[in-house]
Amino acid sequence: MINLQSDHVKKRIFSGIQPTGNLHLGNYLGAIKNWVNLQNHISSIFSIVDLHAITVPQEPLKLKSSTHEVTAAIIASGIDINKSILFNQSSVKEHSELAWILNCVCRIGWLNRMTQFKEKAGKHKENATVGLYGYPVLMASDILLYKSTHVPVGDDQKQHIELVRDIASSFNNMFTPQNEPDFFTLPEPQIIGEATRVMSLRDGTKKMSKSDPSDASRVNLTDTKEEISNKIKKAKTDPFPLPDTLDELKNRPEAYNLLSIYSSLSDQTLEKALTEFSGKGFSHFKPKLIELAVETLNPISCEMRNLLKNTNEIDKILKDGELKAREIAEPVLKDVKKLVGFVN
Repeated sequence: MINLQSDHVKKRIFSGIQPTGNLHLGNYLGAIKNWVNLQNHISSIFSIVDLHAITVPQEPLKLKSSTHEVTAAIIASGIDINKSILFNQSSVKEHSELAWILNCVCRIGWLNRMTQFKEKAGKHKENATVGLYGYPVLMASDILLYKSTHVPVGDDQKQHIELVRDIASSFNNMFTPQNEPDFFTLPEPQIIGEATRVMSLRDGTKKMSKSDPSDASRVNLTDTKEEISNKIKKAKTDPFPLPDTLDELKNRPEAYNLLSIYSSLSDQTLEKALTEFSGKGFSHFKPKLIELAVETLNPISCEMRNLLKNTNEIDKILKDGELKAREIAEPVLKDVKKLVGFVN
């Protein structure tokens, strides 16, 4: 865990989210909610990672509107642009430049071990793009470009941070002059909160995903009160009351998922939430979860709609963030080029 109480000036987080629309409860609990809390304690840089988005085909107009929508969602959720830097990745060219240099440091064997590429490419990986294969190197560039010390991630992203550390260590060994401190800090993954991985409302063994064909599988940040209520009412459960212990709960994926969502929304531990509802049926629990979800998400949805009425203002926010990001990124890349031996 980050020690947020001391020496925070020397610490910095970077995290990104793809602009692919339909942000949902999993994105909020697994990432954005944590960002909002962290920005008060540590230097924070957040990016709408549109370069990552195009590793799979995107419709250009949709990509642009999704970038606006995701930016609106982040601000509506509580990110303060006066405390944090918020920008779209493609506007800061240093991300791509550093990624190429790191491509020449990263080993093919490291990328071959990345499980997410295998999952996303499926059985037809020969048809996958080079971008999809190599995007973990771009992710490393995103993080290292700002000398980030910590990266808020879901527990399914820890392998990527291990790769970032491998790339940073390899760069340091190849290019840091003898008797000088390592150029790149090795960033630490930061996993916070009870619901770091929110599962589908229709299947507690599958991650909640915007790509799931069933809209009932997720609560979208744009959903109305009625939609939130109906989806949670219809969420898959089992016929048994909620148990007394976490050990019993772990063998019931849907119950575990719904209770972990409740605990995260209410800012309490899973154990405390379980104590509140142990022995109770879902007919008692679900109305409480609905009330809490509506109370939390409806204001975000309303503010998103308000922000999206003026996309020019969103563009201005992203431009301001770009300028702040480049103030940090430009000198870092300049130093990298010197270390590599480029003539600047």
